[in-house]
Order: sequence, then C-alpha cells, then structure tokens
Amino acid sequence: MREITISEVDGLLAGHAEESEARTGCTAIVAPQGAACGACSPGFAPGSRETEAVRPEALTGQAHGVVLAGGSAYGLAAASGVAGALRDMGIGYDAGPLRVPVVPAAVIFDYPGNLSGGRLPDEGTGRRAAEAASREPLAGGARGAGVSALSGRVAGPGLASPSGVGSFGVELPSGLQVAAVAVVNSLGSVVDPATGRIVSGARLPGGGLAGRAEIMRLLAETDPPAGPGAPEASGGGGPARATVIAAVAVNSPLGRLGAFRLARMAAAGMARAVYPAHLLFDGDTVFALATSGGPACGASWLGALAADVLSEAILRSVPAGA
Repeated sequence: MREITISEVDGLLAGHAEESEARTGCTAIVAPQGAACGACSPGFAPGSRETEAVRPEALTGQAHGVVLAGGSAYGLAAASGVAGALRDMGIGYDAGPLRVPVVPAAVIFDYPGNLSGGRLPDEGTGRRAAEAASREPLAGGARGAGVSALSGRVAGPGLASPSGVGSFGVELPSGLQVAAVAVVNSLGSVVDPATGRIVSGARLPGGGLAGRAEIMRLLAETDPPAGPGAPEASGGGGPARATVIAAVAVNSPLGRLGAFRLARMAAAGMARAVYPAHLLFDGDTVFALATSGGPACGASWLGALAADVLSEAILRSVPAGA
C-alpha cells in the first residue's frame, strides 16, 4: 500500500493559490476528462455553488473540477475563475460555441484570520489555483483555502488553534486509489479517530487543550435556544461561524448515484475526527469525485474506506508539532 494525496488519483490534478496580504485563498481539484461527482452537506450553514448540478437526479452528474475556498460567500467567486481557466484549456461540456465546465464549490468562514476588508478569493485567485494544478503531491498546512483556518473556534478566535489543509490517501495493490483533501475550520476540536484523543482545537485561557466536557460547556454558553418561538439563528448571536469542507476521490468507476453515496458515507469521517461536528453554525460539505482506471468495488466497503481516509486527512491538517 502506498500513501498518496488527492492530486495523485488517476485523472485528477490539484493546486493552491493564496492572497498573501488578505490571508485567504482557494484550492482547486481539476478533472480534465470529467468525473462522476456527488455532494453531501451534513452541516446546516453551507456556502456552496453548483451542488444542484451534481445531484443524483441531475442531467449530467459530472464535474470538471471542485473548488474549496476561503472568504465565506464572497470566496465562491473563485470557482468562476477556475471555470474560466478550464474553458480556456478546452475542458468542459461541448456547448456549441464554447466549453462549459461544471465546477461545484464550497467555502469556509475564515474571519477574523482573514484580515482583508477588500481582496477576497476572486476569479483571479481561482484561475491561479487551476493553472497551478498538477499531479505533484498536494502541499498541506496553511495553504490555499486553509491559510487562515482554525480548529476549536467554539472557544473564540483567540483560543482556537491554527489548522489548514490536509490531504491523505492510499493506493492499494489492486490499483485502487482513494484519497481526500480537507480544509479544517471547525467549531469543534480535531480528534485522533484511533484513540479519541483531542490533538488540536479549543484551548483553555490558562493553557492546554479543552477537554470534551469543557468544549460542550463553551458550546452551551453560545448556542441560541431552540424550540417553538425561538429566534432564527441568523445574523448575530450563536457560536462563531465555522466549516470543514472536503473532497474525496476514487479511481473506481461510479455513476452519479454512486458518487453521491460515496460523499454521504465519507462524511462520517468528519464526525470521527472533529468533536463536535455538523452543528447549526457549521457549513460542513463533502464532494466526491470518481474517475476510472481502477477496479470496481463494493459500494459499502468503498464508502467505509473513504470515511477513514477523510478522517486521516483532517488529522493531517494539524500543523507539525501541535
């Protein structure tokens, strides 16, 4: 078995671009020949684009790229830049006078680490990420969409821990490749799925990491009341906005329904590696991409492996030495 990153899956490329002064950026995964694509959003506050285009009942069910970006809703503009770059490369559906690539995207709320009141991920950022996409192992840490990502945001930005992008995958002797990339900007803390130990995230004012009971106390203090007559959780109030966004990829032949199921099963990996996950103020979203060239596999087995791989990608978003 060989370790890989998502850029090394057959039929895919990946790259980052950053806005260094604004401390934000985007990460692009490119499928030049197209890939079956699905999406799942277990969080309740997603910021996304073209997820409807890759629903199982949609006409195409294929995508030519996936974009993960900072900048909250403004960062979705980066996907237009990726789409424009792919069009110029001749990638996309043949729509007569031009090519039209399908490029779903999701964003994180990377404020206040993103210090810019102006330049956020835009078309230029997305274009640079697409042009930088390659088969080289995808760099992790404070790169691309993860430049200002934090874990443990439930404690507030001053007591959250630096996070970023993590990518991990495996290539099995059969030729099967399964890999994931995750941008971890979570309310919860990062947990080692193998041991249950909190490895990064919400910190205590006196030093050290908050335990599970303390994390739940912090969440209770900031969580708006629920029930009939309770105010809608929009605008001010509630915990800091946060999100884990990810993509998983396989080189096993799947159709649109198979890709959707893969994304949904892989999302379990988020809940194993982030405590707590999928909350009201989380925009957690997982994309799945399936190319070809590898063996056909059982859907349940493949989904379980994708969840494990995504958990490890989240764990690898933690900076070295943390």
